[in-house]
Amino acid sequence: MAYDDILQYLGGFGRYQRRIYVLLCLPAISCAFHKLAGVFLLAAPDYRCRLPYELANASYPLPNDRLHLAYPIDTLTNKYSTCNYLDANFTDAYWAGGTPAAGVRPCDHWVYDRSKFESSTVTEWDMVCDRSWLRASADSLFMVGVMLGSIGFGYLSDKYGRKPIFFASLVLQVIFGVLAGIAPEFFTYTLARMVVGATTSGVFLVAYVIAMEMVGPSDRLYAGVVCMMFFSVGYMLTAGFAYFIHDWRMLQIALTVPGVLFLCYWWFIPESARWLLSNGRPTEAITLIEKAARSNKLTVPQEALDKLLEEDKVQQQDDSNEPKPSLLDIFKYPNLRRKAMLIFFDWFVNSLTYYGLSWNTNNLGGNPLLNFVISGAVEIPAYSFLLLTLNRWGRRTILCGCMIFAGTMLLTTMIVPSSQQWLIVVLAMLGKMAITSSYGTVYVFSAEQFPTVIRNVALGASSTSARVGGILAPYFNLLGDYWQPLPLLIFGALAFVGGVLSLLLPETHNQKLPETIADGENFGKQKTIPDGDAGTVGNIVVGADRDVERTAEELQVLSKPEPEGEDTAADALKGEEAKQKY
Repeated sequence: MAYDDILQYLGGFGRYQRRIYVLLCLPAISCAFHKLAGVFLLAAPDYRCRLPYELANASYPLPNDRLHLAYPIDTLTNKYSTCNYLDANFTDAYWAGGTPAAGVRPCDHWVYDRSKFESSTVTEWDMVCDRSWLRASADSLFMVGVMLGSIGFGYLSDKYGRKPIFFASLVLQVIFGVLAGIAPEFFTYTLARMVVGATTSGVFLVAYVIAMEMVGPSDRLYAGVVCMMFFSVGYMLTAGFAYFIHDWRMLQIALTVPGVLFLCYWWFIPESARWLLSNGRPTEAITLIEKAARSNKLTVPQEALDKLLEEDKVQQQDDSNEPKPSLLDIFKYPNLRRKAMLIFFDWFVNSLTYYGLSWNTNNLGGNPLLNFVISGAVEIPAYSFLLLTLNRWGRRTILCGCMIFAGTMLLTTMIVPSSQQWLIVVLAMLGKMAITSSYGTVYVFSAEQFPTVIRNVALGASSTSARVGGILAPYFNLLGDYWQPLPLLIFGALAFVGGVLSLLLPETHNQKLPETIADGENFGKQKTIPDGDAGTVGNIVVGADRDVERTAEELQVLSKPEPEGEDTAADALKGEEAKQKY
């Protein structure tokens, strides 16, 4: 690929590239703030009905000898009801009598345990009992925003450029992040958070794209993983904000304000040279290339720049005659259809389990802040594991192994006594670590399963499956209100089944990449021939964010079969880079 040939004259991943790369990784921290903030903004503390004689400032604890006289037993949980109270005249004589009233009345006010969460949207707007679905809907609609943002901002960044869309997303994120913090009621809050969810795709996705477009194929594996480690750092720092800021409104605003700092990037972050080349602006692209060369104290030969322009023109002429791939092509052939359905299910399960576990830390027992920090910290070894094993053990081995291990850990929580909360937390965190590795692997594995001519559209469908999982995750977590282990068991069962079913997919490591529909249909039916010089899509997308699916798409070949000899995933990337985006 011509542009990657230029990179060797720029020193590969030189000083200039490293500086811009680090600057572009930092917004991942801010995006993590917004994606994980819901754990604290929508925290549901322990609560009970406020009895008729109690004032609005009543304290949560109620003497044990009065509980059976105040509340009926919930037949579903076998605990005192938090949504109904006994229909009694709560006088001194009633308390002294010791006989519970027969009637029951629904609650209209509640008293909250503020020892763990002093303030949240749940306590302010009473999103409990028959209104508990509202807090799940808030997280779910946030993920709808993420999905719409990945589609919308991805398209806009292709059309209008990476840099302007990055800053437009950033400005919107700050505005609507503050609006969410001052929202007077639930609808405004949820709408603002939904827009913030969309902007996380715009900010992180576009920044990730710019960063990866500066990096050569040999460095993309590490660049992608390190970028995701920045996201994990932001994950853990969110708990730090929540530790010091107990009011949910101030917390939302505090998590938003750091985004203002990135506005100064306008003077430091360049437009993507690849995008400029693919959109008929070669003079600006060459200016950026020469600036990078000067910063790295190197010189790019003029003949290399001339070759870059010539090959880009030829590629654009070739691409103009290419037909657009169709999603229906995936389902016309039985073997390809079977593999596609398995891959879609894997994406759905990985997203559902990852976000379900990330947002379920408050229900695990123990210290919710500590649980949250551990949940973010386990992602670091998860990504490091991929760096060490993905190109050695094979994709299917890691995907299946991680999903089965995650499922086993989560299902094991069912037999842990409720008194051993620390063990439940340990098992849940082991499951989180495994599903993080699995999620990184499924990007690579999926890209190598689909043939070149439909790879991009197939990954788009996979992304949609993942987003559906993220949208449903809050509702599964809501089941924990009725039985604490239930969400973990559902996530565990699905992860285990997904891991076992993935054994039906063919291994792709060091195999020839399918190019045509016929190749995709035959791949897995018969033994494929290893390619001694095989590369890996993992060099590009492993470690990509759970919400940067479009980035993964942009790092794959669109619809054109590659020249003979370029039949591995890494080599296939070359056609796309010369094409338009990479």
